[in-house]
Amino acid sequence: MKALIKRVIALYLGLFLYAVGIVLTLQANIGYGSWEVFHSGLAIVFNSKVGTMSIWVGLSVGFIVFIFGEKIGLGTISNMIFIGIFMNLLMDSNFFPLIKNPTLSIVQLIVGLFIIAIATYYYISSGFGAGPRDSLMVLLARKGKFSVGFWRTIIEIVVTIAGAFMGGMFGWGTILTAVLIGFILEVTFKFFKFDPRNVVHEDIGTSLKKLSFNRGIK
Repeated sequence: MKALIKRVIALYLGLFLYAVGIVLTLQANIGYGSWEVFHSGLAIVFNSKVGTMSIWVGLSVGFIVFIFGEKIGLGTISNMIFIGIFMNLLMDSNFFPLIKNPTLSIVQLIVGLFIIAIATYYYISSGFGAGPRDSLMVLLARKGKFSVGFWRTIIEIVVTIAGAFMGGMFGWGTILTAVLIGFILEVTFKFFKFDPRNVVHEDIGTSLKKLSFNRGIK
């Protein structure tokens, strides 16, 4: 039971930290991160919030990776929903002010990227299923010959271009994010001695059975 609780805590801690990292990069005010350029572009097109579009994109990507054999777990579904919700709450609270100092903006952007990488480690290592975007990254790494960091960088570049065409907030910070995120992920994973390709994820059915079983024991 304790091991299961630790995994659940790691999952939702990771999702919350992911939202914190994203909001820090947004409020750095030098260009949104790659996926947020895409989400903000969609938000402009559909007149919606960035966090809300993050949820819809997550659902769409989740469906794609499921078709190609990646497991859909509690973590995958939670990622699709809760990161967007946490983002909307953090943005509406104005807890993180908009940075106007260029030097502080760079520092905040990089800190945000490292928080995103740490968050990715926590929720993927919980074994409840990677989020849809990270499942796509892992799927490509498994199918292709290149590293997780390489595929993450390619994905970031593609969604950045698409988002910029839709009017998403593109800036030199966006380019910095697209270039650094793969490297930061690899450094963070090496620090934790973690390889996401080796994680055996539970599907949603298995997780629910375990949670129900443990509730029954109580």
